[in-house]
Amino acid sequence: MCIRRMDMNSKVRRIYVEKKRGFDVEARNMLVDIKENLNIVDLKNIRILNRYDISGISGDDYEAAKKTILSEPPIDNYYDEDIRVPKGSIAFAVESLPGQYDQRADSAIQSLKILTCKEKIEVRCAKLFILEGCITCEDIKNIKSYVINPVESREASLDKYSTLETSYFIPKDIEILDGFIESDYEKIEEIEANLGLAMSTDDLIFCRDYFKNVEKRNPTITEIRVLDTYWSDHCRHTTFHTNINNIQIEQGPYSEIIEEVYKEFLNSLRELYKDSHKDICLMDMATIGMKEFIKKGLLDDIDMSKEINACSIKAKVDVDGEYEDWLIMFKNETHNHPTEIEPFGGAATCLGGAIRDPLSGRAYVYQAMRVTGSGDPRVKVCDTLEGKLPQSKITKGAALGYSSYGNQIGLSTGFVDEIYHEGYAAKRMEIGAVVGATPAKNVVRKEPSVGDVVILLGGRTGRDGLGGATGSSKEHNVESILKCGAEVQKGNPPQERKIQRLFRKSEVTSLIKRCNDFGAGGVAVAIGEIADGLYIDLDKVPKKYEGLDGTEIAISESQERMAVVVACEDKERFIEFAREENLEATVVANVTQDNRLKMVWRGNIIVDIKREFLDTNGAKQNADAYIKSPEIDKSYFDFKYKNEYDLNEAWIKNLQDLNVCSKRGLVEKFDSTIGGGTVFLPFGGKYQRSPMEAMVCKIPVESGETNTGTIMSYGYNTNLSKWSPFHGGMYSVIEAAAKVVAVGGDYKSIRLSFQEYFERLGNDPRRWGKPVASLLGAYYSQRGLNIPAIGGKDSMSGTFMDKDVPPTLVAFALNVVDVRDVISPEFKKIGSSVVLMKLPKDKLGMPDFESLEKNYTRINSLIKSKHIISAHTIGYGGISEAVSKMSFGNKIGMKFKENVENEKLFAPDLGSLILEVKEESDVGQIFRGTDYEVLGYTTGSKKIEINGYEIDIDDILKHWEEPLEGVFPTKILNDHKNTKNNKVFNISYNKTKTIRPSLSFAKPRVFIPVFPGTNCEYDSARAFEKAGGEVNTFVFRNLNTREIEDSILGMVNGINNSQIIMIPGGFSGGDEPDGSGKFIATVFKNPKIKEALMEFLNVKDGLILGICNGFQALIKTGLLPYGKIVDTDSNSPTLTFNSIGRHNSKMVNVKVVSTLSPWFNNAKLGDVYTIPVSHGEGRFIANKDKMDDLIKNGQIAAQYIDFDGNASMDIDYNPNGSMYGVEAITSPDGRVLGKMGHSERFGSNVAKNILGDKEQKIFEAGINYYK
Repeated sequence: MCIRRMDMNSKVRRIYVEKKRGFDVEARNMLVDIKENLNIVDLKNIRILNRYDISGISGDDYEAAKKTILSEPPIDNYYDEDIRVPKGSIAFAVESLPGQYDQRADSAIQSLKILTCKEKIEVRCAKLFILEGCITCEDIKNIKSYVINPVESREASLDKYSTLETSYFIPKDIEILDGFIESDYEKIEEIEANLGLAMSTDDLIFCRDYFKNVEKRNPTITEIRVLDTYWSDHCRHTTFHTNINNIQIEQGPYSEIIEEVYKEFLNSLRELYKDSHKDICLMDMATIGMKEFIKKGLLDDIDMSKEINACSIKAKVDVDGEYEDWLIMFKNETHNHPTEIEPFGGAATCLGGAIRDPLSGRAYVYQAMRVTGSGDPRVKVCDTLEGKLPQSKITKGAALGYSSYGNQIGLSTGFVDEIYHEGYAAKRMEIGAVVGATPAKNVVRKEPSVGDVVILLGGRTGRDGLGGATGSSKEHNVESILKCGAEVQKGNPPQERKIQRLFRKSEVTSLIKRCNDFGAGGVAVAIGEIADGLYIDLDKVPKKYEGLDGTEIAISESQERMAVVVACEDKERFIEFAREENLEATVVANVTQDNRLKMVWRGNIIVDIKREFLDTNGAKQNADAYIKSPEIDKSYFDFKYKNEYDLNEAWIKNLQDLNVCSKRGLVEKFDSTIGGGTVFLPFGGKYQRSPMEAMVCKIPVESGETNTGTIMSYGYNTNLSKWSPFHGGMYSVIEAAAKVVAVGGDYKSIRLSFQEYFERLGNDPRRWGKPVASLLGAYYSQRGLNIPAIGGKDSMSGTFMDKDVPPTLVAFALNVVDVRDVISPEFKKIGSSVVLMKLPKDKLGMPDFESLEKNYTRINSLIKSKHIISAHTIGYGGISEAVSKMSFGNKIGMKFKENVENEKLFAPDLGSLILEVKEESDVGQIFRGTDYEVLGYTTGSKKIEINGYEIDIDDILKHWEEPLEGVFPTKILNDHKNTKNNKVFNISYNKTKTIRPSLSFAKPRVFIPVFPGTNCEYDSARAFEKAGGEVNTFVFRNLNTREIEDSILGMVNGINNSQIIMIPGGFSGGDEPDGSGKFIATVFKNPKIKEALMEFLNVKDGLILGICNGFQALIKTGLLPYGKIVDTDSNSPTLTFNSIGRHNSKMVNVKVVSTLSPWFNNAKLGDVYTIPVSHGEGRFIANKDKMDDLIKNGQIAAQYIDFDGNASMDIDYNPNGSMYGVEAITSPDGRVLGKMGHSERFGSNVAKNILGDKEQKIFEAGINYYK
């Protein structure tokens, strides 16, 4: 076996970077975490340093990079080569496993290449922890175990590397499994165990017989691995396709109704397949509703195709009053196993995978929903199951991973919920659901033809994700966390963002005949299923590094890749379009006529399998099912109120249930407003405390305005499903529909998608009975509501040792809606009637669908006619929960008109709704003929008055927010600077400088550069175009040094031909290395670009605007506050991590406090605007002298303010802890403006559940400056 080394003779330089005291948010949070969760009270301090080892750059380049790319002088200390560890302290370092994607190292390399224009630069990153205090060896061991997840990281040596040369083994030729076709049963079992296959012994015997009787040869190891992947439960839903020979239903009170539904299913199945015998399987039960509708001609909006993308429906979308044909696509995806063992990466790629499904269908994905299941995250670490990560670590890491991916790619996450149940300690549930849309004319679907080529687009291939599909299909045990490292993919969201941009161009999508995303299974599946006959050259697949063998290349699940079929004559054109978007695109396969899947590596055929055999999906599996009858004496609907508390205490206890309490600290991590189309923020009302039950967003039209949007909701009740999977499946559909109705949707046009998640079924009929019952319940509701499920995803491996997840069928509901007709749940007016619209149920908990149809139809009509102004469904916590949450947003109270039984207040009356009806409406008249009850009316008392009690809204709000505060904080503890008692200075500068440009322009040109990580360019361009500007969007390309050089010249040309430069928000290089805007700042400091910028400002009187990430870049270049590009030092102002140590997304009030800048020519001093913020590094800091200068010169443009109009340090109003509440600053002459608030995210029917003036008009001011 040979070893080859890359030729990279270069000195290795090491630097340690540490946040200065006061900015070391990560270290302080980790200290609290370890002391509380590990109970190591003698740990006094933790220091965290980022370690960079760099080769391939000169000493001068290194010196330049130290203070720009690798550190920030105002907030960082850096140490060359060595760091002194104080006596008695303990130091250890952690690094990513070899081969895993490291975004920090990658971003550092990209920035260094911009700085040096050199191609071969290597960076390795590690994190150094220094522990101070009197701690024991056992303490150190526990801390390391807590910090290091062996699935994705390892302890790193403290010694310096002598070289960063990458060594790799030249892989051997692919092994042929000699003797395989002659193996008996015992030998087959041995092979299965030795190879760690996910397929069954029967599958492997099936393979043996195929190769023996058809191919008449022994297979290669690659062929077996490919088949194992191709047939995995994850890829081919083998459990769902298992033949269920016999279904028995236990006799009991509920057996009659379950048997009746089962018979209806059988009758429908026979009708659909009356000309052929059809085995029964779970897939039939999941899809039977859709097939019934199609056969009856009741599903004319479904978009059918041979592509395996996402649920797709046809819709009419109004654009400036004209209706266009669009496709709406939605998809739900799970990454339960990957998230369980590597929370950040697993959750991040859950969303990445969900996005790629509709994206491969050419839809632009514009909104996401996250629904997860966890054990109690407050459980002490010492009580963690053996072989498991602590629940708190999983749930916090997963939230960070999912939000990081969505925030970076630029996807609005409109709804987030986490379900808590002890069963999810067996294995976490991580679901991402997304919605995308595209004009129908942009999607061209054609059958691949012989001679067509397959292009691999996007990311390169590495070892990350090897065996992910098969790993997700296995049952797991205590050793899983140690053995499954290669199964977890690593996400690169800026890369996927580029594909989003590319696929938004009709000239690109018109070339695509068929497209498949790279998810589970890699090349073997993504390309392997795209056409019947394929010749795949694995040597042409772009690799992250050398040393991969043919098998690894074939099944690696490296992320952010697409397989695209185009005609041979279109390949060069497609590749050029990709290059323009900074994407690699490589022809790796040809479509052939022989209906075989062939893969070649090193010139040898290593896979050669008949399509017919591939498509069998393995040996036919068989099972029996036994549906256990629910226990009537434990009925979920037979709610019993416990009299051990008075009503006030009971009310609070109910609100503090983990499935009722506030999750605001979790939700605010996710950007909910990007795209400028979010109709409702996750929390509404003046105080932003009433949580939404569904997400609503406008269709992302590229130009013009639309009133068409989508609603997405979910339905699932864990406790109900645990008691009765049948009722659980039934009410998942009803609950999802009820939530759509509550925001103004029409339930009759809902389309559903299911997520099934069950224990490992094996051969146990009782286990099989749970998904059978659940799907039959869901089928019953589909028929009752006349709405079908048109897609779904199953995960059937929710078992850890002897523990199982609860029976889980989550129903996702999508509805196309006019966004002018939607409402949010917060009480809006004093004096409104509060009405209960009840769903009648019989003694077995079965809903009256006739009443439901009447009630929901009436509600929809009354919302459209503006009689109903808010609504909330009844869920886990009953009327008490619904009324409380409706009260929180505006702190409007309610008075019940008469006493209400406690059972009624707290009963989970699923399918029923609470409605706020305008005071002027005649309740008796508008609800005539429905099952309604007037509960009371809204008041201005900030109290809920009931049964002689006055329940204080502020008090119960405080208690509602307490349970998860230690897991997902919303307040900063022990920080006097961030209390309401800390008053800050209200700035006011009323001196106006009359600045006018030397030339006028009828249509000023706006230059918007798009860097890796930029994600607000569409919103920014739309804002300037609406204001009358002509926008030039320019993609900065950095695939190689030639592209960098061309991009620098392109930047110079763009600057020279523009009047305004807009630097939009995003995550420049993923906000790495450990800081935002560094990539952009490095570009702007290029001598050619710097010269063009200075001429732009000093000679051409240009304007520059930077929002969020753009503001961060302007600060790091010195353009703010100095008005010129300079090297910053320790006294320079900067933007750093939010005081709370996490991303914060919400609406804020900002006040214009200076009239210096022409950007605020359309505003008056003191004007207040309500605008979105969404950032993790928005805290403005400066020393006192600099701050005094900025105030004196009028350079503080806007401040965060409270409801009284005063600048504030309270996190409710100042989300990042900026000094003096600074939100925006300008250059000395006001022509360069940087701000954190996303003023570009405005439009009609946006953020409807937050009142305020949302259009700041800075874009109009910038354009009018030149007129």
